[in-house]
Amino acid sequence: MTSSQKPRVLAIAEAANPEWVSVPLVGWSLATALREVADVHIVTQVRNRGALIRAGLAEGRDFTAINSEAFARPMWRLAEVLRMGEGKGWTMVQAVNTLSYPYFERLVWKVFGPGIRDHAWDVVHRITPLSPTVASPLAAHCARAGVPFVLGPLNGGVPWPRGFDAERRREREWLSYLRGAYKVMPGRGATLHHASAILAGSRHTASEVPETCRDKLVYLPENAIDPARFNKQATPEPGTLRAAFVGRMVPYKGPDMLLEAAAPMLRDGRMTLEMIGDGPMRAPLEAKVRTLGIAQAVTFHGWLEHRAVQDVLCRCHLLGFPSIREFGGGVVLEAMALGVVPMIVDYAGPGELVTEGTGIKLPCTDRSGIIAAFRGALESLSADPAPLPDMARAARERVHAQFTWARKAAQVAQVYDWIAQGRPGSPPTLL
Repeated sequence: MTSSQKPRVLAIAEAANPEWVSVPLVGWSLATALREVADVHIVTQVRNRGALIRAGLAEGRDFTAINSEAFARPMWRLAEVLRMGEGKGWTMVQAVNTLSYPYFERLVWKVFGPGIRDHAWDVVHRITPLSPTVASPLAAHCARAGVPFVLGPLNGGVPWPRGFDAERRREREWLSYLRGAYKVMPGRGATLHHASAILAGSRHTASEVPETCRDKLVYLPENAIDPARFNKQATPEPGTLRAAFVGRMVPYKGPDMLLEAAAPMLRDGRMTLEMIGDGPMRAPLEAKVRTLGIAQAVTFHGWLEHRAVQDVLCRCHLLGFPSIREFGGGVVLEAMALGVVPMIVDYAGPGELVTEGTGIKLPCTDRSGIIAAFRGALESLSADPAPLPDMARAARERVHAQFTWARKAAQVAQVYDWIAQGRPGSPPTLL
């Protein structure tokens, strides 16, 4: 590869789907954004094939779908049984994926191994799985072939904060008590050792990378926004403080804490709250709203298509998001991109995305402490909303300058270039 050529990248994204959310959307978004800075061929699981074709990609030319369903499907069914409830037991799902994913890479090597050995690719980049617990046998294969292997962005495994053990049990996160055991599992050390660069999607994940691999560790938050998808701007009416919650209604995201914190203002007409999303807590929350006498100020929307989410958010001053275990915090970036000020718990992903002047970060204490902190901050803004416009403007500018997928691809391209130059000096600083 010469300096004038785009690098040829084999992008491994087992989960990559523009029609889904969470990890599959991250996989799709980064893999396709990289096509602007590199000659990219995407390798994904066969379940994503139809969505990629509908998005305009040509099978064979732009992507290859690997059919690992013979092993993946029964393992997924096993995970669904072991997690003991829809939307719960995420650590258990990741543990099962840790066992099943190597079969996918085995099939990838069978198809692309000859080309990798012949240096048909300048870089092999595993984008998903995002979980740092999932080993990549391809890393060693690429090292033996003399082809750089990039891993990440890796993210996950943020510890449950103290004071939330009840929520941990309600989420069926029994296996999270043993999560640290992944560090001694076969394959993890070899994956990190053979990688040419490791992208860490959070400070916590970066802290878990062994000291011997820090010379190739690059911090790069996993999430970004597509300006074509989030292209509106919030214009809330003056007067009543308007807030929204967006996300699954499950214990660790704290929708109940937000309701309790806001209840006095909702009751006396100083605030309204839009609840967007669904989940096992929705029915109890709707009952709680009636019990608290605040139903006139709270609207439950259920799941909405992303443009409809924007329409609701653009009527709001604030995103109230007291999640206490958020790995990435994509919804926070999406709100900021619209000029909606985030009010978050200063922990994990959201705490890294929101900076001074772009939102309101409140301490991660215990349940009563978070409720009290949110109530105090909401009361203050209800009495004096003057700080909100400047924060909204700064939040929007931060996201559009640093957290678009195009910007993310350009940052990853810096890593590719650093590798091509023989990794001189320290790893690039991207943020």
